[in-house]
Amino acid sequence: MTVEEELFLQQILEHRDELYRETSRLKSQLSGYQNFESERTSYQKQLSEKNQAIGQLDQTITKLKQQIEMLQRKIWGKSSEKYIPQDPQQRKLDFDGLDLLPEEKELAAGAKEEIEKYKTIRVKVQDKSHPVRKPLPESLPREETHLYPENIKPENWTELEPEITEVLERDPARWYVRRIIRHKYALKDKSQDVEKQIVTAPMPALPIAKSYAGASVLADIVIDKYVNHLPFYRQIQMFKQQGISIAPATINGWFGGVADLLRPAYYRLKELVLASGYIQSDETTIPIINNEKHKAINGYIWMIRAVTEGLVFFHYDYGSRAQKVALQLFKDYQGVIQTDGYAVYDIYENKKGVLPIGCWAHARRKFEEALKEDKARASYALEQIGLLYDVERRADAENLTDEQRAELRSRLSYPIMVAFEKWILAEYPRVLPKGRIGKALRYTYNIYHKLTRYHLDGKLKIDNNLGENAIRPIALGRKNWLFCGNHDAAENAAIMYSMLGCCKAHNVNFRDWLVFFLDNIHNYDDDYTRDLAELLPHNFKPQNQNSNIIVS
Repeated sequence: MTVEEELFLQQILEHRDELYRETSRLKSQLSGYQNFESERTSYQKQLSEKNQAIGQLDQTITKLKQQIEMLQRKIWGKSSEKYIPQDPQQRKLDFDGLDLLPEEKELAAGAKEEIEKYKTIRVKVQDKSHPVRKPLPESLPREETHLYPENIKPENWTELEPEITEVLERDPARWYVRRIIRHKYALKDKSQDVEKQIVTAPMPALPIAKSYAGASVLADIVIDKYVNHLPFYRQIQMFKQQGISIAPATINGWFGGVADLLRPAYYRLKELVLASGYIQSDETTIPIINNEKHKAINGYIWMIRAVTEGLVFFHYDYGSRAQKVALQLFKDYQGVIQTDGYAVYDIYENKKGVLPIGCWAHARRKFEEALKEDKARASYALEQIGLLYDVERRADAENLTDEQRAELRSRLSYPIMVAFEKWILAEYPRVLPKGRIGKALRYTYNIYHKLTRYHLDGKLKIDNNLGENAIRPIALGRKNWLFCGNHDAAENAAIMYSMLGCCKAHNVNFRDWLVFFLDNIHNYDDDYTRDLAELLPHNFKPQNQNSNIIVS
């Protein structure tokens, strides 16, 4: 047998061997499937169980979809009962998609017509005449300068009534040293049985012990920084120009001493504000130096204002704006609290004894920001909000009582609110949710129940602009003195802004009050029966009613 034949035979044997092994494997597999009927039953049972589980999951999904649809209708549906006003310049009230009942449409149109009619009646023609210059205050001292015509012989002329022109002048700040001379006496007859042979007049309590700074100097330093927004280093430069040299460390020490004197009265002010039945709250940033990061970071300072009493205090808690600060700050508060849409205040929505209300100024600001993006919708919303403010201006012009103001709001403002909210519901699905107009619509609607509550009581304000006015000095100050060096300095700033804010609210001269406070605070050191509220600005009775001179 040749070599080729041997190779061919070997290949045939190997192929037959592979076929044998494959046949054996298939026979072994087939032996495990002899009972086909039982296998089919088992698979059908498993399939039935899976179909049943899928059916249950479908029911759960359907139920969850129904719940989601219900919540969406609750948020964006047409079941709401609180709405707001309409644009004065809109030709028709039923904006495309606005779903109003005929009665609601009639009420809103009637309210709009009455508001616009009143605005037309109240329009005044502007006086284009030149303003009349007011005379200078009579309380100012007068220095006379006499001028005579040249080449006049008195025997040939009769003097007439002179012409007088008054010019306001000012001298630089006057520094002086007050020497306290305490007279001392010795008893001549030393045989007399008296406790002291030598007596000296008692030393009056100085604002800061062992300091040569008088109350007027301390008051000017504080007021120049927190009212006139002059940093300490600028004041020191001004002092040098006037011949007075004071070290920066000394100025900082004086400021800390004044803050410590004011602190107990500040805590008493806080108690009075939180005892009020109607407060406004807001927050603003204040730059703080972070020593770890070696840069200024934004902390937050809280403003709380008692509306009826006209008192305001600022609260600083290590720059935090977190909910825990609000929980601690308002934990015992009972009454109305007016805020913006910051989510921290939502926790008071269901607290017994607390009624949160919103601020229309914040809502209006959102639509103003959206003007460039969607002028048509933003303008319409601003005009609606403007109608609400027209009602408030009318109530102010007519000096309405709280009851009359509430009645006017119910008659004019509320129907417009109803129409405006339904407009929001109709327009929101048509805008981009993340666009400015979408954010404005969502912001307004999410707090709409708070925004509309002000109409219930004439004492309540439509916004917290008065509170924002109290914050404005901080915004001006941080552009000038730039930052607080640490948390303690920020807390001291909160004390200063609180006291000076109360002065401003009650039209009290800052300097007169602060000098009075520093001169009298030590009278309360040992007598704990006296109330520190007596020293607060709203109880200050200035001796000189003309001390605050305004020239215009």
